[in-house]
Amino acid sequence: MAETDFLEAAEQAARLAGKVLGSWSKKFTVSEKSPANLVTEADFAAQEAIFDHIHTRWPDHGFLGEEGLAVDRTDSPFRWVIDPLDGTSNYVHGFPYYAVSIALEQDGEALIGVVFDPNRDEMFAVIRGHKALLNGQPIRPTEIGTLQQAMLVASLPVAVTPNDPAVARFLRVIPHAQTVQRTGSAALNLVYVAAGRIEAFWSSSLKPWDMAAGALIVREAGGRVSQMDGSEFAIEVPNVLASNGTSLHVELQQLLI
Repeated sequence: MAETDFLEAAEQAARLAGKVLGSWSKKFTVSEKSPANLVTEADFAAQEAIFDHIHTRWPDHGFLGEEGLAVDRTDSPFRWVIDPLDGTSNYVHGFPYYAVSIALEQDGEALIGVVFDPNRDEMFAVIRGHKALLNGQPIRPTEIGTLQQAMLVASLPVAVTPNDPAVARFLRVIPHAQTVQRTGSAALNLVYVAAGRIEAFWSSSLKPWDMAAGALIVREAGGRVSQMDGSEFAIEVPNVLASNGTSLHVELQQLLI
């Protein structure tokens, strides 16, 4: 079955990238004046490991990646969407909340999704139409239906300013929720919704590679993914609201618009 072959390759590529990130992290410390160049090299090296592993098997497939990877193939319905390091700032500081995210689209629709956390050795994976898995075991969101009982996570734009609308939304939600966090990895936030670790996640500043895999995992786990105003989710649109799929989704949506 082609889908299982694709999933297996994605998981293997994600683990390879995780090893690359681990090896590069030993080469710099936060005390360095400018670790940015090394982090960029780590990003590129991880992306190259993913690309090489997958491209060798399916050289006719298209690719889109965070680090300038763009291979358009009009003769193939398949496109891999890759984020070799989601949570760069966390990675730089040795804060263990970052991940490798790999999705495969077929005719523009997500078919495969993999998010790998190398720090916890957790592989979140799904094939469209099948159960979402964590290390081979099915996952589900929580059934919490009110914000008062909910743990929420938000992403804010890089270099955000106090008057940014994203900050206003963040502050508007805080009084209504049990807790609101900002963690720094959209891919992990999404799969944490899927796994029932948090109730919802939103952002207005994402790229396709940040959410392509995670959004599919949320949906197949039984959660809901939309834009913040409730309209249909699309990876080309930078905003997303993912939740456990209860009435909490609409309650939060009304605070975000």
